[in-house]
Amino acid sequence: MLEVNTVSVSYGKSRIVNNVSFAVDCSEKLAILGRNGVGKTTLLKSLIGLLPMQTGTVRLGEVNLTSLKAYERACQGIAYVPQGREILPNLTVRENLELGALSHTRAIKERMDEVFDYFPILPEHLHRKGGVLSGGQQQQLAIARALMSHPKALLLDEPTEGIQPNVVAEIGNILKRIHKAMQIPMIIVEQNLKFARRLADRFLIIQKGEIVTAGAMETLSDEVIHRYLTV
Repeated sequence: MLEVNTVSVSYGKSRIVNNVSFAVDCSEKLAILGRNGVGKTTLLKSLIGLLPMQTGTVRLGEVNLTSLKAYERACQGIAYVPQGREILPNLTVRENLELGALSHTRAIKERMDEVFDYFPILPEHLHRKGGVLSGGQQQQLAIARALMSHPKALLLDEPTEGIQPNVVAEIGNILKRIHKAMQIPMIIVEQNLKFARRLADRFLIIQKGEIVTAGAMETLSDEVIHRYLTV
Protein backbone atom coordinates (compact mmCIF):
# COMPACT_ATOMS: atom_id res chain seq x y z
CA MET A 1 0.00 0.00 0.00
CA LEU A 2 1.10 3.55 -0.76
CA GLU A 3 0.06 5.91 2.04
CA VAL A 4 0.18 9.70 1.75
CA ASN A 5 -0.53 11.62 4.94
CA THR A 6 -1.07 15.40 5.23
CA VAL A 7 1.41 16.30 2.48
CA SER A 8 1.95 19.99 1.75
CA VAL A 9 4.30 21.48 -0.85
CA SER A 10 5.22 25.12 -1.48
CA TYR A 11 7.05 27.13 -4.11
CA GLY A 12 8.51 30.04 -2.20
CA LYS A 13 5.65 31.53 -0.20
CA SER A 14 2.96 29.93 -2.39
CA ARG A 15 1.34 26.76 -1.05
CA ILE A 16 0.73 24.54 -4.09
CA VAL A 17 -0.34 21.32 -2.35
CA ASN A 18 -2.11 21.62 0.98
CA ASN A 19 -2.64 18.87 3.52
CA VAL A 20 -3.31 16.04 1.03
CA SER A 21 -3.95 12.54 2.39
CA PHE A 22 -4.93 9.30 0.64
CA ALA A 23 -3.95 5.65 0.37
CA VAL A 24 -3.79 3.30 -2.60
CA ASP A 25 -3.92 -0.44 -2.05
CA CYS A 26 -2.14 -2.97 -4.23
CA SER A 27 -5.46 -3.89 -5.82
CA GLU A 28 -6.29 -0.29 -6.81
CA LYS A 29 -5.70 2.16 -9.64
CA LEU A 30 -6.28 5.75 -8.50
CA ALA A 31 -6.87 8.64 -10.91
CA ILE A 32 -5.92 12.11 -9.68
CA LEU A 33 -8.04 14.62 -11.58
CA GLY A 34 -8.30 18.38 -11.73
CA ARG A 35 -7.91 21.36 -14.00
CA ASN A 36 -4.49 22.55 -15.13
CA GLY A 37 -2.38 24.25 -12.48
CA VAL A 38 -4.08 22.84 -9.39
CA GLY A 39 -1.03 20.96 -8.03
CA LYS A 40 -1.35 17.44 -9.46
CA THR A 41 2.15 17.20 -10.93
CA THR A 42 3.64 18.97 -7.92
CA LEU A 43 2.03 16.34 -5.69
CA LEU A 44 3.49 13.45 -7.71
CA LYS A 45 6.95 15.02 -7.73
CA SER A 46 6.83 15.39 -3.96
CA LEU A 47 5.88 11.73 -3.54
CA ILE A 48 8.89 10.56 -5.55
CA GLY A 49 11.27 12.99 -3.85
CA LEU A 50 11.88 15.50 -6.65
CA LEU A 51 10.27 18.29 -4.63
CA PRO A 52 10.53 18.79 -0.86
CA MET A 53 7.46 18.47 1.32
CA GLN A 54 6.79 21.11 3.94
CA THR A 55 4.58 18.72 5.91
CA GLY A 56 3.47 15.12 5.75
CA THR A 57 4.71 11.58 5.27
CA VAL A 58 4.85 9.02 2.47
CA ARG A 59 4.97 5.29 3.15
CA LEU A 60 5.28 2.38 0.74
CA GLY A 61 4.38 -0.80 2.54
CA GLU A 62 6.40 -0.83 5.76
CA VAL A 63 8.97 1.68 4.50
CA ASN A 64 8.79 5.36 5.42
CA LEU A 65 10.00 7.22 2.33
CA THR A 66 9.66 10.72 3.75
CA SER A 67 13.31 11.40 4.53
CA LEU A 68 14.70 9.57 1.48
CA LYS A 69 16.11 11.23 -1.64
CA ALA A 70 14.53 10.55 -5.03
CA TYR A 71 16.99 7.82 -6.05
CA GLU A 72 16.58 6.15 -2.65
CA ARG A 73 12.80 6.14 -3.04
CA ALA A 74 13.25 4.61 -6.49
CA CYS A 75 15.42 1.87 -5.01
CA GLN A 76 12.67 1.20 -2.46
CA GLY A 77 10.22 0.56 -5.30
CA ILE A 78 8.47 3.77 -6.28
CA ALA A 79 8.52 4.27 -10.08
CA TYR A 80 7.54 7.39 -12.00
CA VAL A 81 6.54 8.01 -15.61
CA PRO A 82 6.87 11.79 -16.05
CA GLN A 83 4.70 14.12 -18.04
CA GLY A 84 6.22 14.53 -21.49
CA ARG A 85 7.87 11.09 -21.18
CA GLU A 86 11.42 12.49 -20.70
CA ILE A 87 13.17 9.61 -22.38
CA LEU A 88 16.80 10.32 -23.29
CA PRO A 89 16.60 11.06 -27.03
CA ASN A 90 20.26 10.45 -27.84
CA LEU A 91 20.35 7.04 -26.18
CA THR A 92 19.03 3.90 -27.82
CA VAL A 93 15.88 2.17 -26.67
CA ARG A 94 18.04 -0.50 -25.03
CA GLU A 95 20.12 2.09 -23.20
CA ASN A 96 17.01 3.89 -21.96
CA LEU A 97 15.68 0.61 -20.59
CA GLU A 98 18.98 -0.27 -18.94
CA LEU A 99 18.96 3.07 -17.12
CA GLY A 100 15.62 2.10 -15.61
CA ALA A 101 17.00 -1.08 -14.09
CA LEU A 102 18.60 0.79 -11.16
CA SER A 103 20.30 -1.71 -8.86
CA HIS A 104 18.85 -4.78 -10.59
CA THR A 105 21.74 -5.01 -13.04
CA ARG A 106 22.26 -8.76 -12.80
CA ALA A 107 18.78 -9.50 -14.14
CA ILE A 108 18.51 -6.87 -16.88
CA LYS A 109 18.09 -9.32 -19.77
CA GLU A 110 15.41 -11.33 -17.97
CA ARG A 111 13.55 -8.20 -16.88
CA MET A 112 13.73 -6.73 -20.36
CA ASP A 113 12.13 -9.86 -21.79
CA GLU A 114 9.33 -9.58 -19.22
CA VAL A 115 8.75 -5.93 -20.11
CA PHE A 116 8.66 -6.75 -23.83
CA ASP A 117 5.67 -8.97 -23.15
CA TYR A 118 3.71 -5.75 -22.51
CA PHE A 119 5.42 -3.74 -25.25
CA PRO A 120 6.17 -6.09 -28.18
CA ILE A 121 6.94 -3.14 -30.45
CA LEU A 122 10.06 -2.15 -28.48
CA PRO A 123 12.33 -5.07 -29.45
CA GLU A 124 11.99 -3.93 -33.06
CA HIS A 125 13.58 -0.60 -32.12
CA LEU A 126 16.23 -1.63 -29.57
CA HIS A 127 19.11 -0.02 -31.44
CA ARG A 128 17.27 3.12 -32.55
CA LYS A 129 17.67 6.41 -30.72
CA GLY A 130 14.77 7.21 -28.43
CA GLY A 131 14.35 10.61 -30.04
CA VAL A 132 13.32 9.18 -33.42
CA LEU A 133 10.41 7.16 -32.01
CA SER A 134 6.82 8.36 -32.39
CA GLY A 135 5.06 9.92 -29.42
CA GLY A 136 3.18 6.70 -28.70
CA GLN A 137 6.34 4.62 -28.92
CA GLN A 138 8.17 7.02 -26.61
CA GLN A 139 5.34 6.73 -24.09
CA GLN A 140 5.58 2.95 -24.20
CA LEU A 141 9.34 3.24 -23.71
CA ALA A 142 8.84 5.54 -20.72
CA ILE A 143 6.46 3.08 -19.06
CA ALA A 144 8.73 0.15 -19.90
CA ARG A 145 11.71 2.01 -18.40
CA ALA A 146 9.78 2.45 -15.15
CA LEU A 147 8.92 -1.26 -15.08
CA MET A 148 12.60 -2.22 -15.39
CA SER A 149 13.10 -1.33 -11.72
CA HIS A 150 10.67 -4.02 -10.48
CA PRO A 151 8.45 -1.32 -8.94
CA LYS A 152 6.24 -1.73 -5.90
CA ALA A 153 4.17 1.32 -6.92
CA LEU A 154 3.75 3.02 -10.30
CA LEU A 155 2.97 6.74 -10.70
CA LEU A 156 2.12 8.13 -14.14
CA ASP A 157 1.77 11.81 -15.03
CA GLU A 158 -0.43 12.51 -18.08
CA PRO A 159 0.33 9.24 -19.92
CA THR A 160 -2.01 10.15 -22.82
CA GLU A 161 -0.64 13.64 -23.48
CA GLY A 162 0.16 14.13 -27.16
CA ILE A 163 -0.78 10.55 -28.06
CA GLN A 164 -3.04 9.53 -30.96
CA PRO A 165 -6.45 8.12 -29.90
CA ASN A 166 -5.77 4.58 -31.11
CA VAL A 167 -2.52 4.49 -29.13
CA VAL A 168 -4.28 5.93 -26.06
CA ALA A 169 -6.61 2.92 -25.99
CA GLU A 170 -3.65 0.57 -26.40
CA ILE A 171 -1.77 2.18 -23.51
CA GLY A 172 -4.86 1.89 -21.31
CA ASN A 173 -5.11 -1.82 -22.04
CA ILE A 174 -1.40 -2.29 -21.34
CA LEU A 175 -1.67 -0.52 -17.98
CA LYS A 176 -4.59 -2.76 -17.03
CA ARG A 177 -2.50 -5.83 -17.88
CA ILE A 178 0.45 -4.52 -15.89
CA HIS A 179 -1.69 -3.86 -12.84
CA LYS A 180 -3.42 -7.23 -13.03
CA ALA A 181 -0.10 -9.05 -13.29
CA MET A 182 1.96 -7.05 -10.79
CA GLN A 183 -0.73 -6.09 -8.24
CA ILE A 184 0.93 -2.83 -7.23
CA PRO A 185 -0.60 0.55 -6.35
CA MET A 186 -1.04 2.63 -9.50
CA ILE A 187 -1.62 6.40 -9.54
CA ILE A 188 -2.52 8.19 -12.76
CA VAL A 189 -2.65 11.97 -13.11
CA GLU A 190 -4.75 12.52 -16.21
CA GLN A 191 -6.64 15.22 -18.11
CA ASN A 192 -8.26 12.70 -20.45
CA LEU A 193 -11.38 11.91 -18.45
CA LYS A 194 -12.56 9.13 -20.76
CA PHE A 195 -9.21 7.36 -20.37
CA ALA A 196 -9.19 7.82 -16.59
CA ARG A 197 -12.73 6.46 -16.20
CA ARG A 198 -11.90 3.35 -18.22
CA LEU A 199 -8.67 2.66 -16.35
CA ALA A 200 -9.03 3.67 -12.71
CA ASP A 201 -11.03 2.14 -9.87
CA ARG A 202 -11.10 5.31 -7.77
CA PHE A 203 -10.66 9.03 -8.25
CA LEU A 204 -9.80 12.09 -6.26
CA ILE A 205 -10.13 15.64 -7.52
CA ILE A 206 -7.74 18.41 -6.56
CA GLN A 207 -8.62 22.10 -6.62
CA LYS A 208 -6.23 24.81 -5.42
CA GLY A 209 -3.94 22.14 -4.00
CA GLU A 210 -6.57 20.41 -1.88
CA ILE A 211 -8.70 17.30 -2.31
CA VAL A 212 -12.27 18.50 -2.81
CA THR A 213 -13.95 15.16 -3.50
CA ALA A 214 -13.07 11.49 -3.96
CA GLY A 215 -14.76 8.15 -4.45
CA ALA A 216 -15.25 5.06 -6.57
CA MET A 217 -14.94 5.88 -10.26
CA GLU A 218 -18.50 4.78 -10.99
CA THR A 219 -19.75 7.49 -8.60
CA LEU A 220 -18.12 10.34 -10.56
CA SER A 221 -21.19 12.33 -11.56
CA ASP A 222 -21.79 14.84 -14.34
CA GLU A 223 -22.40 17.47 -11.67
CA VAL A 224 -18.97 16.90 -10.13
CA ILE A 225 -17.34 16.88 -13.57
CA HIS A 226 -18.98 20.18 -14.48
CA ARG A 227 -18.09 21.77 -11.15
CA TYR A 228 -14.44 20.74 -10.88
CA LEU A 229 -13.19 19.52 -14.26
CA THR A 230 -14.96 21.34 -17.09
CA VAL A 231 -12.94 24.23 -18.47
